[in-house]
Amino acid sequence: MNRYKEKRIKKTLIFIIILMFLIIIAFWMYNMYSKINISNYSETNVQGVQKVSKTVEEENIKSTQIVDVIENVTKGVVGISKIKNNGNSIFLKDGAKQLGLGTGFIVSENGYIVTNEHVSGGKFSNCYVTLENGKIYNGSVVWSDTDLDISIVKVNMKDLSFLEIGDSNNLRIAEPVYAIGNPIGYEFQRTVTSGIISAINRTIKFDEDEREIYMSNLIQTDATINPGNSGGPLIDVEGKVVGINSVKITTAEGIGFAMPINIVKPIIQKYIKTGSFEEATIGVFAYDKNVIPYLNSDLKFDTGIYIAQVNRGSCAEKADLKEGDIISKIDGIEINKMNDLKEYIYNKNPGEEVTLSISRNNNISEIKIILDKK
Repeated sequence: MNRYKEKRIKKTLIFIIILMFLIIIAFWMYNMYSKINISNYSETNVQGVQKVSKTVEEENIKSTQIVDVIENVTKGVVGISKIKNNGNSIFLKDGAKQLGLGTGFIVSENGYIVTNEHVSGGKFSNCYVTLENGKIYNGSVVWSDTDLDISIVKVNMKDLSFLEIGDSNNLRIAEPVYAIGNPIGYEFQRTVTSGIISAINRTIKFDEDEREIYMSNLIQTDATINPGNSGGPLIDVEGKVVGINSVKITTAEGIGFAMPINIVKPIIQKYIKTGSFEEATIGVFAYDKNVIPYLNSDLKFDTGIYIAQVNRGSCAEKADLKEGDIISKIDGIEINKMNDLKEYIYNKNPGEEVTLSISRNNNISEIKIILDKK
């Protein structure tokens, strides 16, 4: 009987010990979990959700702003044709070429328009300009440059919506841009395509009228550019013009080119300010170092531009400039592209003096030149 009692007592004690142990573990676990700051955890999650929501909201706002910008910009984009025809171009074989259909953009409220020369024709040519409201006006080409394939057209209108000029010198690769134009005629006028800056300072070679053409310092973009886009604006996210859509390689997809806007910015500003522009010239034609490999693989130079032609009777000839000279600086400013030289000269007036740094037979010299009127 005693042995039976002892067993019961022992079992009871073991049960009590196990129960106490479980109570202690339960108490410890309660204590541990009660110290966890659930509010902080929730707050962290809420902050994360709020951050994602804020990012999405910011992106939506940004997209809306870009849409608003482009909507305003398209008001200043015009159609340009060499004949007075504003319809049915899509049904014409090679209509853009036959009708001279293209695009331009207004750069002043009083009717100055930038486009391509092959769209409007050369200086003193006449063309037809179709505004956003569908009305057609006579346009006169007041300035053009065949090498750049750029022209400026004037229509006798006031209070026009116009585009703001940007700075093409600050472009960066992968920067988003938008091309606006009339890709295959007025039925698709003001078509907007988007892309990025694929490259800058590109040089291309192509054949035209049985002669080789070299265009340098071009902006390369993957924004879709078709023949009727010629002369239209390439704009940045702020709606500012950074380039003039000009050339599309037909043998490859997603490769288009635009001429940097800075090259004609001085001319635009002078026309807007004074209503006229007297073009100064040195009287030379020079190639960038990127073009030289096409012409002479043995000729190499690191900086400057190579003079390929000196015009007869020009101030350059009078100053004894020679073919084969390399212009490295103008008025102490380094130049590496023909467009650099043109942009600088466009800021000058005929009769002004400039100083060129010339390399000839590995000898550096300075030559002073009084600029001619072109």
